[in-house]
Amino acid sequence: MQRRDIRNIAIIAHVDHGKTTLVDGMLKQSGTFRDPSQMVDRILDSNDLERERGITILAKQTAVTYRDVVINIVDTPGHADFGGEVERILSMVDGALLIVDAHEGPMPQTRYVLQKALHEGLSPIVVLNKMDRDGARPEEVHEAVLELFLDLEASDQQLDFPVLYASAKQGIASDLPELPPNGDLTALFDAILQHTPCPDGDEAAPLQILVTTLDHDDYVGRMAIGRIRQGSLKAGELVALAHGTGEIERVRPSKIFGRMGLKRVELTRATVGDIVTLAGLSGVTIGDTITDPESPRPLPPITVDEPTLTILVGVNTSPFAGQDGQYVTSRHLRERLYREQERNVALRVEDTGDAEVFRVSGRGELHIGILLEEMRREGYEMEVSKPEIILRETPDGLMEPMERLFLDVPDEYVGAVMELLGPRKAVMAAMGQAGPHQTRLEFVISARGLLGFRSALITQTRGYGVMNHLFNGYQPYSGSIEEAPRGALVAIETGVATSYALDNAQERGVLFIGPTTPVYAGMVVGENSRPTDLEINVCKKKHVTNMRNANAEEGVRLTPPRTMTLDQALEYVMSDELIEITPKDVRLRKATLDPHRRKRQRIQRQA
Repeated sequence: MQRRDIRNIAIIAHVDHGKTTLVDGMLKQSGTFRDPSQMVDRILDSNDLERERGITILAKQTAVTYRDVVINIVDTPGHADFGGEVERILSMVDGALLIVDAHEGPMPQTRYVLQKALHEGLSPIVVLNKMDRDGARPEEVHEAVLELFLDLEASDQQLDFPVLYASAKQGIASDLPELPPNGDLTALFDAILQHTPCPDGDEAAPLQILVTTLDHDDYVGRMAIGRIRQGSLKAGELVALAHGTGEIERVRPSKIFGRMGLKRVELTRATVGDIVTLAGLSGVTIGDTITDPESPRPLPPITVDEPTLTILVGVNTSPFAGQDGQYVTSRHLRERLYREQERNVALRVEDTGDAEVFRVSGRGELHIGILLEEMRREGYEMEVSKPEIILRETPDGLMEPMERLFLDVPDEYVGAVMELLGPRKAVMAAMGQAGPHQTRLEFVISARGLLGFRSALITQTRGYGVMNHLFNGYQPYSGSIEEAPRGALVAIETGVATSYALDNAQERGVLFIGPTTPVYAGMVVGENSRPTDLEINVCKKKHVTNMRNANAEEGVRLTPPRTMTLDQALEYVMSDELIEITPKDVRLRKATLDPHRRKRQRIQRQA
């Protein structure tokens, strides 16, 4: 059976090349919304973090109708840290819409997502976006895309990809580089119908649906999302749920939903090629197969790249614990982390010897940072250790994950950036021009060497440096990489910071707090100008006498403090420190709060 009334396609691209904006245009011009003017920009980025950061974090599905054909569209993340989302979603579609910036050309994540799509055997359509941008160079970018396909060993059929030129912002696509002034996306819709294969399969064969995404609804509970590979399904029909462990249980989905625009549409029957949402399956997890109860045929489970970074997440033990958060116990933390692991296939959660500490492993600092940010916004309190790289023991010895690092920096900062990378044991792989007065550097570097590098790059290039990196496999362990010496200003007393005390403290380094900030003994309140820790009293008040009163502090002029975000704290934290995360604050603290115990531990390490 071949379904000519349906197409399933994924939109893939590097970060900020216009995927979600293009989907906005498709939704508007397909007549999905009665009043397109009421649509907000980047409508699929419904998550608050996605809107704030301007990136897609979670893959999402929508559908439009064009010439009586339902086009199921899956918007995927462009960042390599969320590659788990990309890998599992691509198994649901038959084609891929590769969006490339007509000025920047293929970028590191373009390579990553295209490699995954080609590996799945998808038929690509290339869209050179942002043709209205100054400096667009479609011919050169087209050549670069073709070289990328060849480098990734695309098949002859995949190499024969159609090319469209578009401005997602204006909602125009064309077969020619010159965009018509009053154009629309008709050329894009026609290309999807013409070049994306129709779903096919045996409708009479036993049912097979691989669960690729989970969702939750307050009324119907957990919902499983997947594509029907073969067979058909009716509402209320008994099915078998085959788990990855080999266990098979019989269940009856309460409802079947499809998609139209942003809404779920209840279905009475679904068949080959449909992407469906099944409600009422309480025990389902990603990678399970929904199949025929009389003749169960489980599909191979989803496989994704292994995590490369790990942290310890524990109960908040600071003196301020429990003041901000709603969920503060180890039971709350454990339930939330294991619940996240069920839907986030690239995440690993493990118990440790300490019942109040859990090991969380992911694909990168951004991957883990997004989870921690979501948890703090949900009302969780926790403390987090410095991220560490996951090493592998093999017959050939100890292996470590490597990254291919791409940097675009102004010409005048090239030397300074290379000095930064020297101690991190980076090996240069290529060097070339990225644009006028811009140099593109490519390195192979240990993932350990990338920890904390982003902040150093931004500081060294005054914010002009752009960094991207991709996983580059495992190589033999290259020896220790020394942490850059960095001393901390540590509060020695619990209380409220005063302007008088901070005025004296700011001469010692850079402060992280301002006046009236509550502090506790052992909290890191700034960075020392010397490579050693310094204990200071930031709560000291000016002594009041007959000659001066308490208001004398009003003349103190303080330098604005350096406010730490969660992402910056993950890069900045040292091995003897922890990050205290609450719904209202992100604080750095020493792992050992008692100054006498810290001193003894330091002496023992030196001995």
